[in-house]
Amino acid sequence: MHSVTAIVVAHDGARWLTETLTALRRQVRPPDRVAGVDNGSTDGSGRLLAEALGPGNVLTLSRTTGFGAAVHEVVRRLPPASGQEWLWLLHDDCAPDEYALQELLRAADRDPKAAILGPKLRDWVDRRVLLEVGVTMSRSGRRDTGLEPKEYDQGQHDGVHDVLAVSTAGVLIRRDVWEELGGLDPALPLFRDDIDLCWRARAAGFRVLNVTAAVAWHAEAATRRRRRIAITDEHPRRLDRRHALFVLMANLPRGAFLRSIVRNVTGAVFRAVLFMLAKQPAHALDELAAIGSVLGRPGRLLRARRARRRHRARGHPPVERLLTPPGEAFRRLADTVQNFLAGGGPVETAGRHHATPADREQSEGEELLTDTGLIQRVFTNPGVLLFLALTAVTLAAERALLIGGLLGGGALVPVTGGASDLWRLYTESHHTTGLGSDTWAPPYVAVLAAAATLCLGKPWLAVNLLLLGCVPLAGLSAYAATKAIVPYRPARVWLAATYALLPVATGAVASGRLGTAVVLVLLPVYAALATRVVAGSRRAAWGFGLLLAVGTAFVPLVYVLVAVLGVLAAVSFVGLRRGAGRSLLIGLGTPVVLLLPWLVEVAKDPGRLLLEAGLHDVPLADPRLTPESLLLLSPGGPGVPPVWVTAGLVAVALGALLLRRQRMVTAIGWGVMLFGVLVATVVSRVPVGVGDGQSVAAWPGVPLAFAATGLLMAAAHQAPRLAEFRAAGGWRRAAAGAIAVAAFATPVAAAAVWVAQGADGPLKRGVPDPMPVLAAVGSPNGEGTLVLRMTDGVVRHTVLRGRAPLIGESELKPAEDARRRLGEAVAGLASGRGGGYLQTLASFGIRFVAAPGPVDPALTRALDSEPGLVRMSLSPAGGLWRMAEPVTVPRPPEGADTLHRIWLWAQAGLLALVLILASPGRKAEPEDEYGEPEPDARAATARPPARDRSEPVREDRDGPVPDRAGPPRRYAHPPRARAHPVRAPGEWVPDDREVRA
Repeated sequence: MHSVTAIVVAHDGARWLTETLTALRRQVRPPDRVAGVDNGSTDGSGRLLAEALGPGNVLTLSRTTGFGAAVHEVVRRLPPASGQEWLWLLHDDCAPDEYALQELLRAADRDPKAAILGPKLRDWVDRRVLLEVGVTMSRSGRRDTGLEPKEYDQGQHDGVHDVLAVSTAGVLIRRDVWEELGGLDPALPLFRDDIDLCWRARAAGFRVLNVTAAVAWHAEAATRRRRRIAITDEHPRRLDRRHALFVLMANLPRGAFLRSIVRNVTGAVFRAVLFMLAKQPAHALDELAAIGSVLGRPGRLLRARRARRRHRARGHPPVERLLTPPGEAFRRLADTVQNFLAGGGPVETAGRHHATPADREQSEGEELLTDTGLIQRVFTNPGVLLFLALTAVTLAAERALLIGGLLGGGALVPVTGGASDLWRLYTESHHTTGLGSDTWAPPYVAVLAAAATLCLGKPWLAVNLLLLGCVPLAGLSAYAATKAIVPYRPARVWLAATYALLPVATGAVASGRLGTAVVLVLLPVYAALATRVVAGSRRAAWGFGLLLAVGTAFVPLVYVLVAVLGVLAAVSFVGLRRGAGRSLLIGLGTPVVLLLPWLVEVAKDPGRLLLEAGLHDVPLADPRLTPESLLLLSPGGPGVPPVWVTAGLVAVALGALLLRRQRMVTAIGWGVMLFGVLVATVVSRVPVGVGDGQSVAAWPGVPLAFAATGLLMAAAHQAPRLAEFRAAGGWRRAAAGAIAVAAFATPVAAAAVWVAQGADGPLKRGVPDPMPVLAAVGSPNGEGTLVLRMTDGVVRHTVLRGRAPLIGESELKPAEDARRRLGEAVAGLASGRGGGYLQTLASFGIRFVAAPGPVDPALTRALDSEPGLVRMSLSPAGGLWRMAEPVTVPRPPEGADTLHRIWLWAQAGLLALVLILASPGRKAEPEDEYGEPEPDARAATARPPARDRSEPVREDRDGPVPDRAGPPRRYAHPPRARAHPVRAPGEWVPDDREVRA
């Protein structure tokens, strides 16, 4: 025969306690004894307990008493009852259904090994929402219920489940098991004491069941911070996290315990970084403080492990099967990152209830029938299909560039070295390459180094993805970034396809213009973020500034173009949009701060604003571009299709001017287009000096990309009108068809021409290594190799130091005096005058002179005539000469540049700060109120629900009754149970008589 003692623990819970006590009195199977504990409440909770249970049945303790300690004190004072005694523990914010106790005892009768049973918990406010149907824990200490957020109870989890743990809210536990296990651990006054107790019960061989036929409504007042926690001054999140780690490490066997330390230290650091990126430093501090508090007090942890050692090793296998599966942990990690990227910040699970019943298993083969929708969503998404189509076109057009040796030619230096070489190039204060240089390395070297690091330390892989893959990446970027600007999906697909296949894109690939390729991918993101910047979004401004710094590092002209458009936007919107001026200042000021030392050098030579990353050769740009080429967005140079390919785009954009709707957007788009064409005209006509008295024409690809972006926006915004024209019929329908054909003619024709011509131009695969093998072997100490090339009677020279040049080294300028002396020595050597010029070469540490094949006969005779040079080889592939006398490599300057090192650290700090400010923060969510329901809502819940013929019926001891899943019903008759004080002198003893209605 069962005997039940109900223990209600209250602490500043008056707003919920009345309903909890009412639900207790209405139990169909009332408890045999009822005791109350008031933990120093100041809101009248003690008075409510005394009125309901009688003053002699209420124990008053201090405010710092935890839930477990309160129950311990009641059990200590309460004499055992006859028969099988059960303890029913109730929080002051937990109202059980009237059949809850009856169903818990019924489940206990069916399973004699059941020692701990818990009800199905629902939300206090929205009483259809599930909170728990059993609890487990992940190996990182995360509480887990296996329920989706705000999941409604539709009977999908009904049954009796074998689980790791149940909440202490409404838990029913055998008193003998409580006393054998020592009850709730007093070291855990709040949070995770339920999992710890149930874990120990499981390890001791008892069963823990969740009985969904028993229902209780829980407000989770402490977890949701609806009342002040008096037992500690710590934040509930930190307290919960610390107790979670403590429970995990105290109950794991030795091997798993050691692995848990490594796992959770690493996980705490990772989560702290995510919280910092999400601008939640308090969460990050809680993570680190929790793991530090557990491991920083090893004595407490070791005492807890000793107390649990009896059943720990033997009972761990059945417990391990009930822990959260590793796959679920990885899924949560993916959800956390996804939520972070979506702007929600990392998912905070500390102190909340999220985990799964252990026996909810799929039938064999059921996973094959479960449609997750992932494949369907991916392969039916227009953006993904567009990306795959552009990738196929790219592979077909770049067939000659996909496999082979080194990739180089045009503006691209042959890609050699590793990520560490690029990091060293960017961070060193004195560069020993060539003649040596103290100038700052271009900042795009750091960007490529970071990309190469992500690509397993392979710069060639990063360059291949950015340059050869710029067409599909630009299409995907344009499709994703313009979602809010162009919501009409067919128009967005057309915009993205046309943008990706612009002549600028195909020309950039053929010419090896890595800078243009990067800007082409970033430009749609600039447009999307700019709309939010002018609306006053600071986070968008920081992100815009960071990405603008990346684009400026590759193509400085990008900043000038954006700055001019930003000034125009400031004039137009600062007076209309609050915060727009500050956001514009952030967006335009961030690149200046991040790139400051390098921008100063660029400002000293304004011609560099028109150039981009890489080499600058005369044949790469056409200095005589025709007006029709510029108006049709063709930048000229290798790899550019015929000018008529983009005629369809221009025609559609001209047609958009005739429509009356959205004229402002159309005018802005055309304004950007005309501005870009004007800048492209100036850029293509201005010669830029590149040293040694040479000048080249700059390539107008980036300004024309800006112009094309404006034109595409103007046309795409009017695309929804085509559907109206088509529905109108007649000539409008024919006009809509003609416009659609003209629009799609541009990307289709561009793709066809690109595939037919191929992307093989100055950029080639299999470029020979400019460093001769014999010279590389003979330069163990960094001796130099002078490489001479004679073109049209002009000798060009390069100095290599034991290896091929890295990307970015061509832009390092040596001292002017050293450059002049080397130029004179090369001129004298090529003319056959020799003499002291060899001594000049030796003073620079140059040991070899190389000439790539085919070697000009005049150059061969001049070098052979020098007695100080010894020919080592001469073939159609090239020639190599060695200095007859040994040379000494100049020593680099002593010590590091302190200013350079300080700025690198400052730059890293600024970059980290901008990343944090630009990263998605946690979106504010309205907090639920957990007070008393509104009068209308209370009246509605007070009425018994109408009997529905479709309502499921279950068997009760008194006959069939409907399965009521609603809140506890309120009745006009007196309560079923009433406790009466029975107290011996000087001793507090609850009434142990059975009380009947």
